[in-house]
Amino acid sequence: MKSLIIGVVAAAFTATVAFADSHAVRMGTEGAYEPYNFINDKGEVDGFERELGDKLCEIAGYSCTWVKNDWDSIIPNLTSGNYDTIMAGMSITDERKEKINFTEAYFPPDPSAYVSLAGADAEVINGNVAAQTNTIQAGHVSSSGATLVEYATPDETIAAVRNGEADAVMADKAYLRKLVEESGGELEFVGEDVMLGTGIGMGIRKSDEEMLAKFNAAIQQLKSDGTINTLIEKWFEMKGPY
Repeated sequence: MKSLIIGVVAAAFTATVAFADSHAVRMGTEGAYEPYNFINDKGEVDGFERELGDKLCEIAGYSCTWVKNDWDSIIPNLTSGNYDTIMAGMSITDERKEKINFTEAYFPPDPSAYVSLAGADAEVINGNVAAQTNTIQAGHVSSSGATLVEYATPDETIAAVRNGEADAVMADKAYLRKLVEESGGELEFVGEDVMLGTGIGMGIRKSDEEMLAKFNAAIQQLKSDGTINTLIEKWFEMKGPY
């Protein structure tokens, strides 16, 4: 009888662990692209995507933890299983969709913009333009006639402009706006904005179809009830489009 009881308890424990594991989701992000995602003074992932991601996990019934990963290996580390999703200001593109699935967009297509030193009269078409490696901006610069200068992090692209390694930087305007505003007149927008990509979504392995469906349903709910618009207005100081 004792062995039977032990067996039942062990089976129940195993089932509980399996249930917990099936609902534990690791959210991969860069932590370096404010206000989408960044590391705050407490050393924690913060920003628009952290707040939105936590709400999406709650609705989808997942217990989520956040994992910081460098941008240039963020897709390979998803597909190899080091985490389960990507929420990192990642634009939905056909090239990326060959490797991973995306949820529907939780942020609309954002203009990409150029920034240079103020008064530098930077040449963004034929000059040296910095962009982060493996971004849609890097792809655009390389096909625009400019000389692409790639860097691993967003901070390095800005530093390249400040130290003269690049004439300008190209990135999401939402990321650049605060840097320009806080530069004390050192930096300025130049050239024309460029629309790239079809919006920003959560990256998920192609094998995780159930997770994709749950997060899509959660995104739709937060669009319908106005939550995503509220978060966009909070973090980007712009009117939400949903």
